Amino acid sequence: MTQDLTGKTVLVAGGGKNLGGLISRLAAEGGADVAVHYNSESSRAEAEQTVADVQAKGRKAVLLTGDLTDPNAVEKLFADAKAELGGIDVAVNTVGKVLRKPIVETTEAEYDSMFDINSKAAYFFIKEAGRNLNDNGKIITIVTALLAAFTDGYSTYAGGKSPVEHFTRAAAKEFGTRGISVTAIAPGPMDTPFFYGQETPERVEFHKSQGMGNRLTNIEDIAPIVTFLATDGAWITGQTIFANGGYTTR
Repeated sequence: MTQDLTGKTVLVAGGGKNLGGLISRLAAEGGADVAVHYNSESSRAEAEQTVADVQAKGRKAVLLTGDLTDPNAVEKLFADAKAELGGIDVAVNTVGKVLRKPIVETTEAEYDSMFDINSKAAYFFIKEAGRNLNDNGKIITIVTALLAAFTDGYSTYAGGKSPVEHFTRAAAKEFGTRGISVTAIAPGPMDTPFFYGQETPERVEFHKSQGMGNRLTNIEDIAPIVTFLATDGAWITGQTIFANGGYTTR
């Protein structure tokens, strides 16, 4: 049976800009109302524009904020989204932080920050999604293609994302009785500001050379996969999908 987003409600963590912004806009194009979350004040203007774009497509939108490394803030995020838009059908977590640094130079504060943002926030997002989503809902988390890489420098980034694979599998089993699918998408290095701050121009060219067509992953490569998993692809659950143009595979 064909599924679509008409009349559904989608919550996007980190939904104001880059990949999250595109996911929010595509959800609206598909007929969904959208709760757009952002974290830092520096990204508020972009998030406000995304809300305006959703509304321009004739859908309801609400702007929400909060530090998702705090489980109480995650709980509030879902409560506020439900209060504003009604029940939630799809929850997408695009939140992440990247760091490229040798292990011997990594501080405890950096380690804690990376695991709080990439792992802890993802865990409690999945938890609250499981508590709050309507039956037959969908939970989708963005991880990284580095989960299948044998490389240096990204110990706390790939390391912080790697537990999310098991969170996804466990949640898929636990929530499956309610028809809720839980999946993760592992993009390659994306052509966004999130990536470039960690790399030299030479390494950027190397990363491009590892992908199909000698290019990085674009947000336009990933957002339609999110839409698919939220609709006709809902039978896929408990999986990590490597969508990276062949950058890594396993």
